[in-house]
Amino acid sequence: MAMTNSNNGYHGIDIGGTKIELVAFAEEGQQLREVHRERVATPGTDFAQFVAAIQGLIVRADVALGTRAPVGIGLPGVIDSATGRQLSSNVPALNGRQVAQSLEEALQRPLAIGNDCQCFALSEAQGGAAEGMATMFGAIIGTGAGGGYCVNGRLIRGPNGVGGEWGHWPLAASLLEPHGLPLFDCPCGRRGCLERYVAGPGMKQMYRHFGGGDETPLTIVARAQSGSAVAQHTLDVHLDLLANALSTLVITLDPHAIVLGGGLSQLAHLYEKLPAAMNRHLFSGVRTPPVLPPTFGDAGGARGAALLARQQLS
Repeated sequence: MAMTNSNNGYHGIDIGGTKIELVAFAEEGQQLREVHRERVATPGTDFAQFVAAIQGLIVRADVALGTRAPVGIGLPGVIDSATGRQLSSNVPALNGRQVAQSLEEALQRPLAIGNDCQCFALSEAQGGAAEGMATMFGAIIGTGAGGGYCVNGRLIRGPNGVGGEWGHWPLAASLLEPHGLPLFDCPCGRRGCLERYVAGPGMKQMYRHFGGGDETPLTIVARAQSGSAVAQHTLDVHLDLLANALSTLVITLDPHAIVLGGGLSQLAHLYEKLPAAMNRHLFSGVRTPPVLPPTFGDAGGARGAALLARQQLS
């Protein structure tokens, strides 16, 4: 098939610590139709191999799509706005590297790079759980806690590209002390960041702190349902801290909906109990927006990256 340079499609790439997933989309009006999907293992420690892996994915995706399509990439961590270097990534080969510049040179085409959490939010804002809503916040609660804010289906990005990093808000001592919790250290270099309590590892750490063992969040939920007082206490504290965080998002951004993502978005009790728990942290007259499960979940990262490419490069 002969390849053209017309912009009738986009490639979206979701980069994780263990895998890289590319999805090629054909653009049909305002809709994106999946044409090709491929996953490869992430070369975690060798940057040259990482770039080569991306090049291979793009070559094969171009053939499948029949065009040299623009590329959107969702990356973990943040990019230093002054130097363009990648920070706080769970892919060691990327830390300190100018990833965008290196990939643009290797791929020889337009490239849009965003935080993986922001790509999740954009995917849920366009055709996902928050389709048609004027504003939405996509809140990831998985290995970490992050997110993105969309207005009329477009991701809002500031000069630092860190909009939505709610997981690194500091938890107030007035919240921790009643629950008997210490300030947990955060890999970002600070102490007491929200994600160290409300993300998956945070729930596990609180469970151990309260006297439990080394269990996954799903197991903690199961133990609570079986009558474990320690597990139930952990879930109650987690719910209160998460509700406080999301109520702060409501006061700050006033979104029409909050869509949860990441591994903890699979916990059914959050959708049942969060609205009332958030209300307890909001002042009178402020209504809690719907808290929704994701439409695309983990599959939305590459789709959101493609949508980011369309937003930035069209």
